[in-house]
Amino acid sequence: MMGGVRLEAITWERLGDLLADRLLDLKPDDGSPWPRIAFDGAPAARPGDLAQRVSEALRIRGRPSLVVGAADFLRPASLRFEYGHRDIEAYYDGWLDTGALWREVFGPLEAGGSGRVLPDLWDPLTDRATRSPYAQLPPGGALLLHGPLLLRHWFPFDLTVHLLLSPGALRRRTPESEHWTLPAYERYEAEVDPVAAVDILVRADDPGTRRGAADRADMAWSAEPVPPRPFACMCM
Repeated sequence: MMGGVRLEAITWERLGDLLADRLLDLKPDDGSPWPRIAFDGAPAARPGDLAQRVSEALRIRGRPSLVVGAADFLRPASLRFEYGHRDIEAYYDGWLDTGALWREVFGPLEAGGSGRVLPDLWDPLTDRATRSPYAQLPPGGALLLHGPLLLRHWFPFDLTVHLLLSPGALRRRTPESEHWTLPAYERYEAEVDPVAAVDILVRADDPGTRRGAADRADMAWSAEPVPPRPFACMCM
């Protein structure tokens, strides 16, 4: 038990199917024809993997979707590293190009928008614009945005999923070269409290140690409603 939520065993594949089924009936409150879903979590929790799995499950169900990674909307290195390569304040507040996400992703998906979305903007490895073509998301298509620290930016999500790691698991699964970022997630927990804020909570401490276990994703979760959260789950 955690926060009144009972844990049950489930695979990542089954979780993806259940989330896809839930999205089929999701109607944005603002009248937009495009549901916007957050898959929030530290890189070590691999929120992009779950977003991709849900996208595939939606495709099988005949529903289009677009997976967008926040890591593809980072600011140029000259801005990210203005105060050093390991400045925690910059990592927390200044790395993500929120203006570009509003302009190129969320704006076109507002009620009356064009549905013409830029899937990525900046390659942080080459530090150059990706120059990808725009993607046309048809009405009813879902935006699946994944990345860390997403819930602190007031993006207009219609459903939020948070992949939770305990502090110990987060440290173990984060490369040592990235341990300097860990205080940002402690601050995020304290200031945003994603466990309480999200619609769906996925606890993912232990992906398994057997070969392929991470792909099979032997996890645990709870699908019992926990008011006012319409749907809650945990994986471990």
